[in-house]
Amino acid sequence: MAEEIINRVASNKNLISFDLEEYYPEGNRVVFDIKDWLFEGFILREKDFRELVSAHDWSQYKDSYVALTCSTDAIIPGWAYLLLTSSLIPFVKKVAVGSLENLETILYSSIIDRLDISEYQDKLLIIKGCTTKPVPESAYIELIQKLQPVAKSIMYGEACSSVPLYKRK
Repeated sequence: MAEEIINRVASNKNLISFDLEEYYPEGNRVVFDIKDWLFEGFILREKDFRELVSAHDWSQYKDSYVALTCSTDAIIPGWAYLLLTSSLIPFVKKVAVGSLENLETILYSSIIDRLDISEYQDKLLIIKGCTTKPVPESAYIELIQKLQPVAKSIMYGEACSSVPLYKRK
């Protein structure tokens, strides 16, 4: 009689797959480049800038995540980003300065910071690596820092082909 094949991955109740993609905050991502609001693309004139801010339809960013940037080498005073953010606050989910990757990093940092990790105490974890959504590398770094103090072991990849990262001694 043939020996029964046991799927140890499926039968291990302590094995938990952690997929950062499941935490991806849905919503439109927008890059707001202020270069077009600068004189000759390089000089911020306060009066002109304030007029543009005042006249702009900020409601078009409703429920979006906005990355504020300047694609020229202009020196932008900090108050300019604050003024833009102040106008965006009533409409958007989140504002960040920088690229879309910076925005995703900030979003995931906030999500990971709020994670309740008590359910992962003494568990075998696999951090899933393949995603179809833009999960920044920094999110994986923050995640392992959050999980390692409580997990029994942490692997990366899929249950059938994982790379061991950490095992509590």
